[in-house]
Amino acid sequence: MSDHKVLAGARVVLPTGIVENGRVIVDGGRIAGSAPEGAPVLDLAGHWLVPGFVDMHNHGGGGASFTSGTVDEVLKGVHTHRLHGTTTVVASFVTGDMDFLTARAGLLSELAEQGEIAGLHFEGPFISPCRKGAHDETLLRDPHPADVRKLIDAARGRARMVTLATELPGGIDSVRLLAEHGVIAAIGHTDASYEQTVEAIDAGATVATHLYNAMPGLGHRAPGPIAALLEDERITVELINDGTHLHPAALELAFHHAGPERVAFITDAMDAAGFGDGRYMLGPLEVEVKDSVARLVEGGSIAGSTLTLDRAFKRAATVDRLPVESVVQAISANPARLLGVYDRVGSLEPGKDADIVVLDDAFDVKGVMRRGEWIVAPQGVAARVPQNA
Repeated sequence: MSDHKVLAGARVVLPTGIVENGRVIVDGGRIAGSAPEGAPVLDLAGHWLVPGFVDMHNHGGGGASFTSGTVDEVLKGVHTHRLHGTTTVVASFVTGDMDFLTARAGLLSELAEQGEIAGLHFEGPFISPCRKGAHDETLLRDPHPADVRKLIDAARGRARMVTLATELPGGIDSVRLLAEHGVIAAIGHTDASYEQTVEAIDAGATVATHLYNAMPGLGHRAPGPIAALLEDERITVELINDGTHLHPAALELAFHHAGPERVAFITDAMDAAGFGDGRYMLGPLEVEVKDSVARLVEGGSIAGSTLTLDRAFKRAATVDRLPVESVVQAISANPARLLGVYDRVGSLEPGKDADIVVLDDAFDVKGVMRRGEWIVAPQGVAARVPQNA
């Protein structure tokens, strides 16, 4: 029996552009190029079909922390983000003791092997105390290559990214080490100068961890890391598009200077994403979430976000008025390429996983499919089986 489904009548966003009244054919868990006669058709007129979102920087959600939660809690956090369209997620850790981080890496690498997460991201402990944000300063350390190597070894080939303050002792050598091992070296939580940032990019760094946040501002005599990261074609800049982390003008500056092919929308989400206001722990630090904004109880620093990528998408398409194709690039294709999974996810092309998000005209999520299975089934749309002539 055929396992084909035809999603028809929607605006379909492909790498080549938007197809009006398009269709996407699903065969089992994959996108197919054609369907047999009589395959059931789901009429999605008035909707958008876009690829599942890919979040390369995410600390948790649904009340669960990727840094400290049990396996079941981590899976709950992953599922929370799937409900909001994120079909591929990297589990990010905040700064912790080295022994704790290596143990967590071993535990979560199993979830990566099972395909539940797309790998691990170590945000800390190799970051600057001057720009620590919501990280415990007592646990920070310089990025000596031996310590960096210890973490990526513990991840058993599932480390995808390490955020470093590359100006610290060992930073440049660690960038080279990460590049040699196929792990993204991301510049972030840094107090680097423009010149030091250029050196790190030349050594192999390819990502700016949440550009603007936790780094010196753009100066006209001392341009700092922001100018170096924006101007270099080798760098993809992460942006947290929640309306709190960035002023719209800062987002526009980054998006239009780097171009849509060099932006990755991320959530930097913590436990409260998709869960609600209240008190939470981010690693060893207490966080209060009020009106969906997360801040440290001590000191008041912004402590990650409560963002989900569907909200980032909607804001980009409506408030920021970015072209939908550009939003899809930044929220699906670009992070998928960086993570080395673009052969499977990140666009709606035959042969790829059937990871699909259905949006209405207001860019609200109405359906989420992952590997051919509905996680959120579209409501109020007509399914029909064509009558064969």
